[in-house]
Amino acid sequence: MSDMEDCCDLQLCLDEIPSTFNLEKAVCNHGFFMMAPNSWIPSTKTLRRPLRLADFSASVVVSISQPPGPSSTVLLLRVHREQVIRMLRLSERDERNVKEFHKVHPEAKDRGFGRVFRSPSLFEDVVKSILLCNCQLSSKRKKRRQEKDGANPVPAEMEGEEVDLGNFPSPKELANLDADYLQSKCKLGYRTNYILKLAMEIEEGKLKIDGYEGVQDAASCRILIKGISGVGSFARASVLMCLGFYDEVPWDSETIKFLKHVHAREGCTKKTIKSDLKEIYDKYAPFQCLAYWFELLEFYERRFGKLSELSHTMYHKVSSSTQMREFNHNHVL
Repeated sequence: MSDMEDCCDLQLCLDEIPSTFNLEKAVCNHGFFMMAPNSWIPSTKTLRRPLRLADFSASVVVSISQPPGPSSTVLLLRVHREQVIRMLRLSERDERNVKEFHKVHPEAKDRGFGRVFRSPSLFEDVVKSILLCNCQLSSKRKKRRQEKDGANPVPAEMEGEEVDLGNFPSPKELANLDADYLQSKCKLGYRTNYILKLAMEIEEGKLKIDGYEGVQDAASCRILIKGISGVGSFARASVLMCLGFYDEVPWDSETIKFLKHVHAREGCTKKTIKSDLKEIYDKYAPFQCLAYWFELLEFYERRFGKLSELSHTMYHKVSSSTQMREFNHNHVL
C-alpha cells in the first residue's frame, strides 16, 4: 500500500483478532488517551488525533471508530495505518499477549481488558512517561485548572465537528527549540533538558529508539532504555509496558496509597513496595503490570464512572500530572 493509499478512508480488518478487541476498552484504560493531542468522543465512541505522514511532511487528523455489535470485525478510519496498529496494539504479538494474559487472569478476560492504550510512536510514549514522574499537583494549580476547564464549553472536536488539531511534536521539532522557551511555555522543570536531549540524540542518530520495537526480550530492552537520560525506574517500567513487556509494575507514592486501600497493605512504604508488589502480582507473571493496571482501572471507574463516558472536563480529577497536561496543552504543534 502506498503512502497516498495509506492515508485515505479505509477499513482495518480484524479477522485475526475478532474475539479480544474492543475499541472503547483498548483506548479508555490509560491516562494517555486523556492527553492532547488525543481526543475521545464519548457520544460516538470515536478516537480522534493527528498522525504524521510517513515522510513527516504533514499531519492528518484521524478518526477511528468501530461499528456496533459484539462481532464487529473492522475498524473505520482515515489514517496512517501502522500508527493505528501501534496505538491499539493490533499486532500478532499483542494478540498473543492478550490471550496468554487471559489464561492467568480470567476476570480480565470477562471484562475485555488486555490492551493498554499507547501513542502512535515510541518517542511520544517516552516523553509522556518522563512527564509522569515526580509530578506534584498543588491545590492552587488544581483549582486554576478546574476553573479553566469548567468555564470553557465543550470543544468542537468533542462534538464531532471538524477542527484543526495540533500534533505532538516530533524529535526534529523539539530538537530545534531553546530550553528556556520550552520551559517558559510548558513549565517542565528539570524534565525540560531531558526531553530536549532525547530529541537531539534521536535527530543526531545517537539513539535509535524506533529499533527498540523489534527487541524480543525485556532484559535487552531494559539495557537499551537505561541509555535514555531522565528515565528512572518508574518511567522505565512505563516504557516497557508501552513496548509490550509487562513484568515490571511502575510504582510511585500513588501506588503505595492504592495498595493500602485496595489490598489492605497498611504497612506499605517505599522500602516495602517492591516486595508487596511481588507478593500480590507475581502469580500473573509475566503480566504483572497488566494485572495491576486492571485493578487500577477498576478502582478509578468505581470512583469516577466509566472513563470512556467521562467529559474532558473531568480528566483533571483522574490525572494529577500537571507537567504532562501543560506540555500537551501548550506545545502541540
